[in-house]
Amino acid sequence: MKGKKILFVSSELVPYLPENEVSLMSYETPRMVNSNGGQIRIFMPRYGNINERRHQLHEVIRLSGMNLVINDVDMPLIIKVASIPRERIQVYFIDNDEYFKRKATFTDVNGNLFPDNDQRAIFFAKGVVETVKKLNWAPDIIHVHGWLASLLPLYLRKYYADEPLFADSKIVTSVYRKSFEGELDQDLIKKIAFDGISEDDVKLLAQPNYNNLLKVAVDFSDAVILAAEDISQDLQKHISNLEKPVLPYVSIQEFEEAYANFYNTQVLK
Repeated sequence: MKGKKILFVSSELVPYLPENEVSLMSYETPRMVNSNGGQIRIFMPRYGNINERRHQLHEVIRLSGMNLVINDVDMPLIIKVASIPRERIQVYFIDNDEYFKRKATFTDVNGNLFPDNDQRAIFFAKGVVETVKKLNWAPDIIHVHGWLASLLPLYLRKYYADEPLFADSKIVTSVYRKSFEGELDQDLIKKIAFDGISEDDVKLLAQPNYNNLLKVAVDFSDAVILAAEDISQDLQKHISNLEKPVLPYVSIQEFEEAYANFYNTQVLK
């Protein structure tokens, strides 16, 4: 991994959010790359339940100030950064008061999905790409973790298809167990189509549930990692029909060599 540039884009990350499969692997994977001489950047949303004072987040003025158009509405993009001290790893946070100020991640106090989660996902995908463009940092690999980041492969391959910074980037999506019930807003396809992306490319999202979001993510990725043991049969079948490299599940105790080998021999080949 020495000298390789890997962009990690995750919906959750320890130590900023509680530990689960996604947040833990979203930390351990870049830590592994960093310790093996790779260059990394990590992006996640700045949810309102992240303690900015404790984690010493601060706004990066030179990266903030842009407006992203989401479903014909201008939404200001704010970029914050923090460091994970023991690993000397810097994390970039995508922020917007309308989407991320609330003191929760994906659901309200009653466990209901936020009705604008679809727009938050679009904003996150666009915000990551626009910020990396400002950094002028061309990643060799873009590794996606978590369903709120699942629209990033689609946007990179369609909306940003002509962006030279990502021309040689390979996209890897890690697939985890189902993490929410129900569906996102039924107009998600229309909101994506507003950005000039064909409805045919996202017809699966006519039913915008967890499995279909991940199907779209892997469809526009170059490689897939099965990051949990109990992935649904429906999703596993979809992935097995793709003609692209797939890394079977490896436990967190044994993942380092497997992931590094997968990056080097299957993704960067």
